[in-house]
Amino acid sequence: MITVFGSINMDLVATTPRLPVPGETVAGTGFATAAGGKGANQALAARRAGAIVRMVGAVGRDEFAGPAISLLKEAGTDLSGVKTVDGATGTALILVGGDGENMIAVVAGANGTVDSGQAKAAVAALKAGDTLMLQLEVPAPAVEAALMAAKGTGVRTILNLAPLTAEAATLAKLADIVIANETEFELLAGRQGLSAAEREETALAMHRETGQVLIITLGAAGVIAVEGGTLHRAKGLKIEPVDTVGAGDTFCGYFAASLDAGLDFDLALRRAAVAGSRACLKAGAQPAIPVSGEVERAI
Repeated sequence: MITVFGSINMDLVATTPRLPVPGETVAGTGFATAAGGKGANQALAARRAGAIVRMVGAVGRDEFAGPAISLLKEAGTDLSGVKTVDGATGTALILVGGDGENMIAVVAGANGTVDSGQAKAAVAALKAGDTLMLQLEVPAPAVEAALMAAKGTGVRTILNLAPLTAEAATLAKLADIVIANETEFELLAGRQGLSAAEREETALAMHRETGQVLIITLGAAGVIAVEGGTLHRAKGLKIEPVDTVGAGDTFCGYFAASLDAGLDFDLALRRAAVAGSRACLKAGAQPAIPVSGEVERAI
């Protein structure tokens, strides 16, 4: 079983021929709303990958609350850990350029009310062998409380260092598995502008020091990871991306679900990388997350 402790948002997505530079206005070509939030995205990805998933987070008392959890509900996700609070549901304002790249501004809303009490209760409901997956769109003290509560329980903890926050490097030390993109990994390592070889050497050195599993997603170049003292690599698919906004969350959810299902590490990486690629073929975050059959056929 997987418990995802994290954010639930409504995404407001505008598409443009290209992303604007600061101070510039560009004409949009489309607009849509879609359920999102890194926590909810990862929960849905894990569920569509075949895992039993419980979502723990918060929504507001507004018109976005229902739509924000609609796909989770439709997929059969356990939503008993989602509380409703006064105020607005979290929102993300997303611009997607013609090349599939994006710019995102997130307004926390109800996500900012997620607290340590909710974190401890979430962990208390888990048992040894279960997985706790977290991100950084809810308050850092709540993430820390969840990671600390899981220590010594036999619960596998996976922390995705996104979005990048001041507390990321400190919180990363508490997790069993850390997932980061290139920029996030450089913050974690305290080194900037790493070459590919330097990145691998640094990851191996950090793994030897901490014993943690480190996973670094590299976009179209795939993913590298250090586990069991060994450097692992996996590739996704060669694609023409439509929208990359949900790729990282899809990777995280599929990876967690693959480990939860007992797949070996290399196959879990490959499955997650392929799922992340598939998520770039449709617009939006949650609507683009593939179901397991699509991923297995692609593999």
